[in-house]
Amino acid sequence: MSPQETPRSRPYRPSRPPSAFARRLVRGTGTDGVVDELRGVILSGEATPGMPIPLDEIAQVLGISPIPVREALKTLVGEGLVDHRPRGGYTVARITMAELAELYVVRGVLEQAALAAALPLATPADHEEARAAHEALGRALEEGDVPGYHRASRRFHLALVAPARMRRLQGMLESAWNVTEPYRPMSQLSDEGRAGLHADHAGMLAAFEAGDAAALLTEATEHHEQLRRAVAALPGDPALFADP
Repeated sequence: MSPQETPRSRPYRPSRPPSAFARRLVRGTGTDGVVDELRGVILSGEATPGMPIPLDEIAQVLGISPIPVREALKTLVGEGLVDHRPRGGYTVARITMAELAELYVVRGVLEQAALAAALPLATPADHEEARAAHEALGRALEEGDVPGYHRASRRFHLALVAPARMRRLQGMLESAWNVTEPYRPMSQLSDEGRAGLHADHAGMLAAFEAGDAAALLTEATEHHEQLRRAVAALPGDPALFADP
């Protein structure tokens, strides 16, 4: 070690191939962004439920001590994104199939409430953001980009509820969405199935821009029914789902 080099400032030079979780981190994130960085990896869909989260290796990659990593992981445990077992370490959270189905019901109920509040307050800028998100959905569908489709779908749904300016309601919706995100049920659908969901999105966008509350809520309800059917059809992989 050079006189100017401290353990925390040394570049990360792994002695063995990085773990599956660590490969997805942005090196040098630092202490302030560690929660967002770890949450981002989980919500990206690349960190599957049950994947180990190696605390010490993450600290090395990010160039920080293990203490803020541990605190960040505790925060994510509270958000339902990470599991922790004494002497068992941290892993990406797993839930049961029944819990996943229940969370989609919760998402549907919360989104209905947020949409009803958002529609009368939507501005031309809100319409523009919803259109841009919908266009991103279309591009991802055409390119067969399933991760991109998931990202654009989330962006689209949140664009529709953003005008409500109801921070707590929107926070609850995003929290429920976050817990379901690692399971990516839309990735199990055929191209035809995703095209059907995209048609739902087009109907939702048209109703949103027209200010038609009844049509928007009807389209959203039908869309969530399709999502719930997709969740029900997921294989019960014991590596991904917690025991009931």
